[in-house]
Amino acid sequence: MGYAYIRVSTHRGRSHSSPGRAEGTIDGMDLSGDLVLSGRLLAALVLSSTIGLERELTHKSVGLRTHVLVGVSSALFVTLAELMVKRFTGMSPFIKLDPIAVLGAVVSGISFLGAGAIFSSNTAAERRQGLTSAASILGTAGIGITCGLTHYLLALIVTVFYLLTLRGMKWLENRLTIDNPPP
Repeated sequence: MGYAYIRVSTHRGRSHSSPGRAEGTIDGMDLSGDLVLSGRLLAALVLSSTIGLERELTHKSVGLRTHVLVGVSSALFVTLAELMVKRFTGMSPFIKLDPIAVLGAVVSGISFLGAGAIFSSNTAAERRQGLTSAASILGTAGIGITCGLTHYLLALIVTVFYLLTLRGMKWLENRLTIDNPPP
């Protein structure tokens, strides 16, 4: 961890630079910066919890906790990737940083969770519900990534779209099957 250099005034009126703690830091940790970055995680928590709450209220296997963990974790990974790029860029020609690889890793990990939601189902109807649950946690990861990239309005709009899809399409499906029962 690097120290910030601050101006220190001596008793003789001269000043000199010396290593010390910058304002808002403890032993080189940037507390105010961490609080700002935590806002990204908080936005992901709030938005992903709305989707998780919808799944919880409709008694789906993948509910509130899973959606919150997926959304916040996705935002965290994107934020950490940004911090790593800022910290390590230019330190060595051997260090190669690719933030896009973080997105790929998040999507791969969430897809693995989604596959578990699908394949843990026994009947065709449960697998269909598992598919929707898998899609909802993948979408929640996207919302978390969007919050991690500080595009809060976009994340809010996508959350509304997902909620409309989960609730509105279910209503439409129910209306269509009532009006046109299967043969």
